[in-house]
Amino acid sequence: MISSLNGKIIFKDLNTCIIECGGIGFKAMITNSAYSKLGNVGEDTFLYTFLSVKEDALDLYGFSSIDELETFKLITSVSGVGPKIGIALLNEFTFDKITLLIASADAKSLTAASGVGLKLAQRIILELKDKIGSIGSSADINEVVKIGNATGNNSAKEAIEALVSLGYTQSEASLAVSRLDTTLETDKLIKSALKTLAKGF
Repeated sequence: MISSLNGKIIFKDLNTCIIECGGIGFKAMITNSAYSKLGNVGEDTFLYTFLSVKEDALDLYGFSSIDELETFKLITSVSGVGPKIGIALLNEFTFDKITLLIASADAKSLTAASGVGLKLAQRIILELKDKIGSIGSSADINEVVKIGNATGNNSAKEAIEALVSLGYTQSEASLAVSRLDTTLETDKLIKSALKTLAKGF
């Protein structure tokens, strides 16, 4: 199994790259995030990779972080979901946003990725909702931190905590609050988030 590449970039475009390691050029299909962090042709780079083994092909996929790789592996563990769908989802969303959408059962948002219809999105959620575990928790924390940093106050965090105390999951509360004007006072955020949650996003 080829788990990473560390070498010189000899070719790259938006979808693929070739990295020379020990005199051998390895071609990998990459995400948008990996492309943005690769560097220029002729420079050294590092990629986490996943080798897809089929009867008629060996395809290598490259990722910018271990979290992105693990999210890809999680998505492609769903029956009927191949690497192309995994890449499409990671091109449309960050890895933490994907886990947040899965945790909150937001199938409609997942369909924004190329090739992902509503039925497929629902299957992904059904099979993965109980598997995201600590990845999902990390996504929730990242969402709260992002909101807090953007507003400079604790209203968003307090609203999320209040919603959780009312019985909503951390993922549901974080997603609902992230869609609101987080400059609002805590009580107004809670009321608006409750309306959003009642509509099922």
